[in-house]
Amino acid sequence: MSGTMTYENDENVDLAAIEKDAAEVMNQVCEMSGIKPGSVVVIGCSSSEVVGERVGTHSSMDVAGALYKGIKPVAEKYGVVIAAQCCEHLNRAIVMEKETADRLGLEEVNVVPQPKAGGSFGTTVYKNCKSPVVVESLMQKADAGMDIGGVMVGMHIKPVVVPLKITKRNIGSAVVIAARRRPKYVGGARAIYNEALE
Repeated sequence: MSGTMTYENDENVDLAAIEKDAAEVMNQVCEMSGIKPGSVVVIGCSSSEVVGERVGTHSSMDVAGALYKGIKPVAEKYGVVIAAQCCEHLNRAIVMEKETADRLGLEEVNVVPQPKAGGSFGTTVYKNCKSPVVVESLMQKADAGMDIGGVMVGMHIKPVVVPLKITKRNIGSAVVIAARRRPKYVGGARAIYNEALE
């Protein structure tokens, strides 16, 4: 994309703070959503928004790396799987481990994410997977999601999507929104619901 810049090796970007904030948000998402080991957390991210720029204009592999360094250990602690949403240039395709894609019955597509066609975070996750694949869609199979910078991940989460009232609302300059899923309510006025599933 013409006119885009990168924020690499920028001394004004506090990568340690970004890593710390990302870990804090991921902890809250895992804790508040009540997800179990093996659950999928979809993460969409604009590294441009994290550095205070408009989405898609200042991609940063440094920022993406700091985010990943904060998120990955927390995911491992809770035993959850990270799925990274790519940017709109790849139609919001998803990067994940092949093992997870196979378990979910998702078909691999042929593309390798790049910072300007997939996004810095998607590219970082791809490079850090043991056996990376890209799938066209999660088919609404994610159990929770984290949206860093307004990139819209809700379409990947199983219905019904419920917002999480996380207390850490920003990573860098990016607004963070998080959500979890809950099973659909069925029945009518006489129905009784399992409060543990709400």
